[in-house]
Amino acid sequence: MPEEVSRVSLSEESAFQLANVTKTAPQFGAITPRWLVRLLDWKPLEAGTFRLNKVDESKVIESLCGHEDESTLPSTFVEYEAAPREYRLSSINAVLNVHTRVSDLLSNPYDQVREQLRLLIESVKEKQESELLNNADYGLLNNVAASRTIKTRKGAPTPDDLDELLTKVWKEPSLFLAHPRAIAAFGRECTRRGVPPPTVTLFGTPFLTWRGVPLIPSDKIAVRNKDQKSKILLLRVGEKKQGVVGLFQPGLPGEQSPGLSVRFMGIDQRALASYLVSLYCSAAVLTNDAIALLEDVDVDQYHEYK
Repeated sequence: MPEEVSRVSLSEESAFQLANVTKTAPQFGAITPRWLVRLLDWKPLEAGTFRLNKVDESKVIESLCGHEDESTLPSTFVEYEAAPREYRLSSINAVLNVHTRVSDLLSNPYDQVREQLRLLIESVKEKQESELLNNADYGLLNNVAASRTIKTRKGAPTPDDLDELLTKVWKEPSLFLAHPRAIAAFGRECTRRGVPPPTVTLFGTPFLTWRGVPLIPSDKIAVRNKDQKSKILLLRVGEKKQGVVGLFQPGLPGEQSPGLSVRFMGIDQRALASYLVSLYCSAAVLTNDAIALLEDVDVDQYHEYK
């Protein structure tokens, strides 16, 4: 047995009791860039309701070309749809509880209430992007017309598949939206064919593009575990382009950002301070040709390059 050596100086373990530890704010790995929310045009509403008026495209609008004599010009009018769709804002709500003893005694160097609210708001905003894509009523994945939905030819997303998708939204397409693995699968198919897609920088971040249209990643478009299949959306964005718009309610009490508010609810007899976080949003596809969908996107095909 080796003999224990008596220390002649203060141990590191003991000295640590007097040291100041450098700490970070709480890190939350589920936070994503939420590119879709950034790239949508957002339209403020009154009373939380948006009525989408369309023209009845089945009615012929008469006109005449080359009128040179005194014959009667055709008479016509534009018919509106009799029952336009109305969108009502959906709400995402959460209540945060913080014990006053915690916020009073343990808020240096980081304010406990501020950090708890920051992380809760990030979670609510992640839920917002998920709902914009997957909500049964207004989610973009559930509002693609059958005539604008196509399937991959051989499973993996190829340049041909994305070209076909572009024919469905050929009027000023704004962006592709896909799971990061679907974008990687498309990149592999391009590499295999010797046509690596160029990149473009948005918000200081590089994105792959195809035919000049950026491929924007979002993990809110699911990859099915059973068969490793996903989907790719193509959007035209903006009201002026008759594209896709986000909807929100401005001027909320306690507004922190567009459509999101934080309100203090009081302190109960357990000394719990409560805060209500509310986010109101929806999305509307203004015309059918503003959105198209590529289905059966296989993200699990790999190749050996020689």
